[in-house]
Amino acid sequence: MSRLEVGKILIAQPFMLDPNFKRSVVYITDHTPDDGSVGFILNKTLNMSVNELISDFPEFDCKVNYGGPVGTDTIHYIHDVGELLDDSREVTNGIFWGGDFEKLKFLVENELILPRNIKFYIGYSGWSPGQLAEELLTGSWVLDHGHPNYIFKAKDPILWSKALENKGNNYSIIGQIPDTNILN
Repeated sequence: MSRLEVGKILIAQPFMLDPNFKRSVVYITDHTPDDGSVGFILNKTLNMSVNELISDFPEFDCKVNYGGPVGTDTIHYIHDVGELLDDSREVTNGIFWGGDFEKLKFLVENELILPRNIKFYIGYSGWSPGQLAEELLTGSWVLDHGHPNYIFKAKDPILWSKALENKGNNYSIIGQIPDTNILN
């Protein structure tokens, strides 16, 4: 098994029962053995735009995603424009988390950040110290390298199966398991 660290993705096993994570792909943005882990579900888009969520945000044709069951009263963003957005935290090469919100609004208003550059999340996925390592040991998740395309270009309905297919070997077969028992 590869090592758990920022920039990796967690791919839910097909029989995960937790409805928050069923067939989800989670991008890990923060991880330390002492503090735990934080990530965002990449493949659960909500039927809501950022303008519906934030009233004083510039007009921006961008959907909001469900990041996870923790802090659902918070909004987060992952983007690829850290060199423009002050106080962004680089997760891995070219992928950033957060940043100065007022500057973000300015950059969006002046079309220096486009919908293809950023994803918004309500809530996040969080694990206490050791919890995620235990879930990996018990087989709840498949760990793999995160790729910017998973965040910025992948289509939600197929991301789970595509991530397993890209992992290769037996995982590509697992990714073909139907979502319902009716089809088995």
